[in-house]
Order: sequence, then C-alpha cells, then structure tokens
Amino acid sequence: MKQKGISTYDLCIMAVFTAIIAVMAQIIIPMPFLVPMTLQTLAIAMAGVLLGAKKGTISTIVYVLIGAVGAPIFAGGTGGLGAVFGPTGGFIMSFPLLALAAGVGIEKSCMDSQSTKSKALWLWGSLVIGVTVNYLCGVIYYSIVTSNDLATSFVACVLFFIPTDVLKIAITGLLGTKVRAVLYKRAA
Repeated sequence: MKQKGISTYDLCIMAVFTAIIAVMAQIIIPMPFLVPMTLQTLAIAMAGVLLGAKKGTISTIVYVLIGAVGAPIFAGGTGGLGAVFGPTGGFIMSFPLLALAAGVGIEKSCMDSQSTKSKALWLWGSLVIGVTVNYLCGVIYYSIVTSNDLATSFVACVLFFIPTDVLKIAITGLLGTKVRAVLYKRAA
C-alpha cells in the first residue's frame, strides 16, 4: 500500500531545501535598482525539480513564512513583513509558484508515456513559465508599491536579469534532471 502522507524523511529533505534557499539568497550581486540578483531563484526552481511539485512548493512556502516572521533569510539578510510587503515583495510571494511550476514540469517530463520531445517541452516550458510568473508578480507588485509605470518597473526588475535567469533555467534543467535521476535511483 502506498503511503499518502509526508514522511519524516520528506520533512527533513524539505527543511534542507528551505535552508539551501536561505543560503543561496545571501549570494548577492548588487544591481542598479532596488532588486538584487541572487541565487535564491535557482535554489527555488531546483527545489521544485528535485523534490517535485508538492514538496518543493511546501519547502518554498516554509522559506517565505520563516522570512515573513522576521528571520533574516531573504536577500541581503532581510526578513519580516517589511521585506514581504516591500518593493520586491511580489517576487517573494510568487516564489512558491516558481517551485510549483518546476515541480509540475519535472513530474510531467518523467512520465514514461511521454515522447522525448514532450518530456523536454514539459520541463523547459514549466521552468520558463515559473520564471515568467515570478517576473509578472514582481513587476506588477513593484509598480504598485513604488508608483512606477509597468515599463519602468520592467526595466528595474526584469530587463537586466533576463540573461542570468536564462542561465539559471539552463542549470536547473540540465543539472537538476541529472541530480534527480541519481537521487531517485538510490532511493529505489
């Protein structure tokens, strides 16, 4: 009979990924506007790919909640409701959606009935959709909080990040699938 709940192992691995996201958020490359470039989105997408939709999303929700209650785990050691509802709050609030998209994509791409082309489309398409949703939520929220128009907000929050996010998508898709294959082979 298949277990339906979340095991102790699952809780531990989700906690580890929550910590990995927090650590990766501290790797910062300052940008000219308020939005820093960090590696937390790479870790969030990787959580979705390695843990799957459910566990990756839960891990990311826990990360957001821990930061919201004040733990200094967001970019630059920030935390609290001020960070969640500040100019970059739309990005933070949409992190679970990025993990969910990555997780759904990897789960669909692992289905045996899928063709190779369909598997690739699910994985890469979901990663692009996850990053796009993160961008949209972040830009719209940034625009509202800062009273900037959407074009200015797009330049401030997205334009300079596109090349690095393409690289993060590539790393997640290529490395994540290989690591997942090793993890699930050993777990079997």
